[in-house]
Amino acid sequence: MQKKWWVFGSFFLFVLLFFLFEIGKKEKVITVDRAVEQDYIKWVDFKVTCEAMKEAYEYDVQSWNEEVHLPWIELLAYLGAKYGGDFSHYKQKDMEEIAQKLREGEVTIQELKKEMKYFSYYLEAYGAVLGGMVGEYEIEREEEGEKKWEKIYGLKAFSPIPKGFPYSDYDDFGVSRSYGYKRTHLGHDVMGQIGTPIVAVESGYVEALGWNQYGGWRIGIRSFDKKRYYYYAHLRQNYPYAENLKEGDIVIGGDIIGYMGHTGYSKKENVNNIDQVHLHWGLQLIFHESQKEGSNEIWISCYELMKFLRQNQVEAKKVEGTKEWKRTFEMKDLNVAHP
Repeated sequence: MQKKWWVFGSFFLFVLLFFLFEIGKKEKVITVDRAVEQDYIKWVDFKVTCEAMKEAYEYDVQSWNEEVHLPWIELLAYLGAKYGGDFSHYKQKDMEEIAQKLREGEVTIQELKKEMKYFSYYLEAYGAVLGGMVGEYEIEREEEGEKKWEKIYGLKAFSPIPKGFPYSDYDDFGVSRSYGYKRTHLGHDVMGQIGTPIVAVESGYVEALGWNQYGGWRIGIRSFDKKRYYYYAHLRQNYPYAENLKEGDIVIGGDIIGYMGHTGYSKKENVNNIDQVHLHWGLQLIFHESQKEGSNEIWISCYELMKFLRQNQVEAKKVEGTKEWKRTFEMKDLNVAHP
């Protein structure tokens, strides 16, 4: 009798788990469907791993001067469609296979758009996240004591922390916050030392600068294609920003824009009310201007992106007799279309 009940119970548990699994898949598909059926994207869950970004980026750069160029965003969009956006399934051989097929002309991007239901969605979504990070630029190099300009195709986005400055971080996107009201954390916290220079991740223009009750001294930089809004918060008390920086200014990726602190959580300006010194940086995606503020905002996790950008940390030098730091080598972003 006990054996019969055990068999029945096992069968019931199997049916229940299968039902829940199918419901989960259905809910995921419904969510993506709703995102792509609108006039503009209303939802993005960016789960691309650092490993996948690095390998796609290498294909992109290595193929730049070849007959068939392999843009990294297209490679990642294919894998996003293949994995349903979940890169925990990522395998290097999947990247190798699609790269080889594109190189040999077995398939084209236009064919992928027709054959894979969600390819176009991931192409636009990942393009919104990564679109301004790779391209042509000129960078200063030092040769025999002289600075010379060198033209390069590659990564023109930077880690928000310069080379040589210690920091620590972990995946804290979506954790609970309670100051003011209960909410989720929509950014990435990078712990470090007071006064650590903060770097513009990407070129753009300063859209917001000043005090915010939650973020303290903060800077908001909008990419030139207007699809990305970078938010840098909790900057240093008394000296939060790079000298003379103001709203409307154009900044180039790698420029020093401010300094790490722990201001915020106060209606009164210039107050250190955050326990731990850190930079909060967030990345908001904007497909329609109505998404800039309000309940339809799209913020993504920057943890894997932070790991990816560590390969491109700017060198900074102290300006003697001041609190200022400047980048050592200037950059010209050749693909920037200034507004």
